Amino acid sequence: MAQKETPKGAILQRDKKTYAIVPRTPVGLVTPDVLEALARVGRKFEIPIMKITSGQRIALVGLEEEQVDAVWEDLKMDIGPAVGLCVHYVQACPGTEVCKLGIRDSLGLGLELEEMFVGKELPAKLKVGVSGCPMCCAESYVRDVGLIGKPKGWTMVVGGNASGRPRIADVLAEELTRQEAVELVKRFLDYYRDNAGKRSRSARLLKKVGIDEVKKAIL
Repeated sequence: MAQKETPKGAILQRDKKTYAIVPRTPVGLVTPDVLEALARVGRKFEIPIMKITSGQRIALVGLEEEQVDAVWEDLKMDIGPAVGLCVHYVQACPGTEVCKLGIRDSLGLGLELEEMFVGKELPAKLKVGVSGCPMCCAESYVRDVGLIGKPKGWTMVVGGNASGRPRIADVLAEELTRQEAVELVKRFLDYYRDNAGKRSRSARLLKKVGIDEVKKAIL
């Protein structure tokens, strides 16, 4: 029997009947219009669970199959990748926008990286954390790619993971300008794409080849 096709932008839930969707909210930023749209569809379709995720997004859970397309049409929002083998999201703290501890513009850099890389196809899912100071509120050291703002520039770390096999990321480079950081993220993603096995997270690649090999290849 042919496997039932999952509606676009939907994730089948454990009951094998209902679906979840995850609208894209870059670096966790929302507007009144976005919040009103989410509230409107929540009431209209009687969505049972609306959950803020670890990726700074809002998942709508418990949709019937015939509701999925109609909800997306009402929301008029982009799909936030949640299960594909690609860059899933960029997480960012407030940085210098509002935080008194902020050293670097994490929201600005996070938005730039989100626009450039979310959805980029890779061997496995990949998550990015951009923190505006060494307090690391965007959990940069346990993300596949992490950036940490410091007085002399951005520190970039790679190969972190917060899953059942946690790993603290390795420092790839320090004292980077914003432009240098963006370029280095691109080079690392290309290196990871070309050298990791399918469904192998960056943490496994770094454990296998070591940070010195990565530095030699892309710095």
